[in-house]
Amino acid sequence: MTATWSRKLIASAAAAVATIVVGFLGVMFVTFVGYQFAGTIFAQASPYFFESTIITFVLLLIVGVVGLYRYRLLALLAGAALAVIGALLGLVVQVATTGQPIDSAVLGSIVATLISLNLVFVVVVALSAAFIGYPVYWMVVRTQDAVLDDGRRIALVRMPASNLAEGLVTHLERTPIDTELADKQWDAYVAAFDAAGWDTTEVSWADQLADSVFIEDAVIVIGDVAVVTRPGAESRRPEVVAAETTARELGLRIHRIEGEGTLEGGDVLRVGTTVYVGRSGRTNAEGVRQLRAILAPLGFDVVAVPVTTALHLKSTVTALPDGTVLVHPDLVEDPSFFGRHLVVPEREGVAVVELAEDTVLISAAAPKTAALLEDRGYTVVQVDISEFEKLEGCVTCLSVRVS
Repeated sequence: MTATWSRKLIASAAAAVATIVVGFLGVMFVTFVGYQFAGTIFAQASPYFFESTIITFVLLLIVGVVGLYRYRLLALLAGAALAVIGALLGLVVQVATTGQPIDSAVLGSIVATLISLNLVFVVVVALSAAFIGYPVYWMVVRTQDAVLDDGRRIALVRMPASNLAEGLVTHLERTPIDTELADKQWDAYVAAFDAAGWDTTEVSWADQLADSVFIEDAVIVIGDVAVVTRPGAESRRPEVVAAETTARELGLRIHRIEGEGTLEGGDVLRVGTTVYVGRSGRTNAEGVRQLRAILAPLGFDVVAVPVTTALHLKSTVTALPDGTVLVHPDLVEDPSFFGRHLVVPEREGVAVVELAEDTVLISAAAPKTAALLEDRGYTVVQVDISEFEKLEGCVTCLSVRVS
């Protein structure tokens, strides 16, 4: 289990306990009021709801780990559904323990409770999940984030949209996308981060935002600062909303590119205290100016770089952990602009992601470059991202590192 799943389990357990305790007390209170404040009702109602409460708690715990508390509305709807299941199973258990056969008549009477006494249980648990469990979950997550040491490494990722094949293409001819293969490749990409000790955190899925899997373009993270971008492609601007939400949940300080400025994260390359920004078709001068205003007080030099041969700057150059910039002659006319550089044999080889000081991630389409980097003492992890490369993506595009 990765640290991310550990945190989710702890937060889910806390939220499930809070939800079910408040839910159970709420049911008792409503029942007490409904029976005109008769004190004897507690002794009768408590056993009735006991099994249902325990089963619902287990369901809340399990489903909480996989995202029940990601949104308040989701918590409300899922809480109601789980309460229905818990209520029905709880009564089935009660009947079974009496030795009474469970036939269609018994099942019918059990289901009928959903419009009587168990309706109260379902409504109260659903409200408790949304207004008690949801805030408790995120409070625990943020508390754990605050006490983790500085060595923690997080990578933001985002699942491919269902309409991935409709993603924008600018510098390449459009070719068919195998979406099933893309999903498998994305899973393997995320697994590479997990295996390298990163906590992968998913930005909420955007089913109909075709390019949203390229999360790098939506937010830039440098230190504890997150710059929410304003993509140059208007169709991509809705992608930044969920990215900002996740950045806030991680406790990052938020800045935004606003007004007429456009900036996409694929155009931003940090090498030491220098931040190169591509002046591409997606990032304009105003976007560069605003980023410079944000980063200059933090001690960074922002240097604009014209980009004409590819979609983004990091489609033409990236850097090794030691600061050496990787270039290819077809993509960069004057590599000396970047100072220390290394010419690589494949175009796909210019893009690497630093997983550790001695480990980089690279496309499987660049085996010669991988061998070159291994010869320089790096551990090289190769991943097949062919379907994303058809959409002008590279290994950097599919994640945002927070460390």
